[in-house]
Amino acid sequence: MKKIAVYPGTFDPFTVAHLDIVKRGLRIFDEVIIAVAPSQRKQPLFILKERLTLIRKSTKELNNVKVEAFNGLLADYMEEKKAIAIIRGLRAISDFEYELQMAHMNRRLNSKIETVFMMPSEQYSYLTSTIIKEVASFGGSVKGLVPAEVEIALREKFKIVEDIVE
Repeated sequence: MKKIAVYPGTFDPFTVAHLDIVKRGLRIFDEVIIAVAPSQRKQPLFILKERLTLIRKSTKELNNVKVEAFNGLLADYMEEKKAIAIIRGLRAISDFEYELQMAHMNRRLNSKIETVFMMPSEQYSYLTSTIIKEVASFGGSVKGLVPAEVEIALREKFKIVEDIVE
């Protein structure tokens, strides 16, 4: 039986920390599905279609990775995909409480679901999509913190915003 894991998130934008988790997840699972949530609540910088495209470009070298949009309950999506585990990244202890609550709720919704918590490599432990967007919005370099495709997209996105403001 194929061991499929789902790595859910908004990925706005996809960072090298996310990529690190995907690569390490592939050591454990036969396939990793990066499940991108639309997340109207977070008002993403990149629309869903842009995020899907950027993640696909960033992971094109990786075998056994799928990138898909999903909406609704993660437990239902897991069942549909015949996935056995959710991959979640934990940067700091502050992430743990929320992630633990979500893991318990997902298990309550479907007792077959396991959640695997993975810490990013040390050099990425501080990295968040929010920090990346903030640095990029002020013209700071995010080189090496996001895949090259994402870096280009961030520069283009904030250039457009600067043109509107001026």
